[in-house]
Amino acid sequence: MDTPVSTPQSEISASKPRIRVGIGGWTFEPWRGSFYPAGLSHSKELQYASRQLTAIEVNGTYYSTFKPPTFAKWRDETPEGFVFSLKANRFATHRRVLADAGDSIARFVDSGLSELKHKLGPIVWHFMPTKAFDPADFEAFLALLPQQVNGLRLRHALDVRHPSFATPAFLALARRYGCAPVCTDSDQFPAIADAEADFAYLRLMRSQRDVATGYTPAAIAQWAEGVRTWTTGERPRDVFVYFINGAKERAPAGAMALLQQLGMQRIDEMLGRDRHRLQDGKHVAGVGEGRLETPEDDDHHGQDDQEAELDDEVLDGKG
Repeated sequence: MDTPVSTPQSEISASKPRIRVGIGGWTFEPWRGSFYPAGLSHSKELQYASRQLTAIEVNGTYYSTFKPPTFAKWRDETPEGFVFSLKANRFATHRRVLADAGDSIARFVDSGLSELKHKLGPIVWHFMPTKAFDPADFEAFLALLPQQVNGLRLRHALDVRHPSFATPAFLALARRYGCAPVCTDSDQFPAIADAEADFAYLRLMRSQRDVATGYTPAAIAQWAEGVRTWTTGERPRDVFVYFINGAKERAPAGAMALLQQLGMQRIDEMLGRDRHRLQDGKHVAGVGEGRLETPEDDDHHGQDDQEAELDDEVLDGKG
């Protein structure tokens, strides 16, 4: 077994740490007419969303295997500066013995995600809330995670849900293998952050239906201050923030409110785009042609990860 080496933050970030703020998926019916302009076709939803936000966490890769041309289309349909975080396929993590996940991990990593190129953000490895921390088995799993694919450096975020992971031993393993824990703002799951990780990955899951932006202005201001600390503190790093789950219909508004609080422009503003050009059906310069995978292709893009709580016995040994 090769000795794992933590990737220096300077090697995987630009010269200045960057903040990415986004949502989970881009296909969600309640967003039509609220986030998406009326009349916007499904095939242009990714184009539109990627110009209002700076990142999207893709949930469809958790349920299904996509082909290289799909990743290439996602890359070409989004502007420079935008990134995708990908949830790893469930068969890699939903098993009793994580040490046996090597084939599933390889199939996912080699499925074509390197086609995203510089728009590939962290890979999120999601573990069931019932999966307790077993140090030996979890280390065996981390040792299977590749550091790169086709010359593209990979970053791994560990989305653990069981309270037993809230221990220094887990953080020590994550650091040793160059991974970062997902810090979850949730009533159900532990919030685990690591001041020594090469990047920070936040999933904000307390959105409220009766608040226009999901989180109150005061809460968004508080999160903005925390994000600034991560990018400017003693160990500056890239930060990825996703408004996801909770009152999901409020997620885009929350993400855009945080961008505004951080003093960051939407990508469409940085590019000088008119947000209505997509609605009018006109070609946007720099946007690749070709049909994207939409709800008709895979209806899991907009699903919350709580829907993925499958029986370990069913998945054990498969994938």
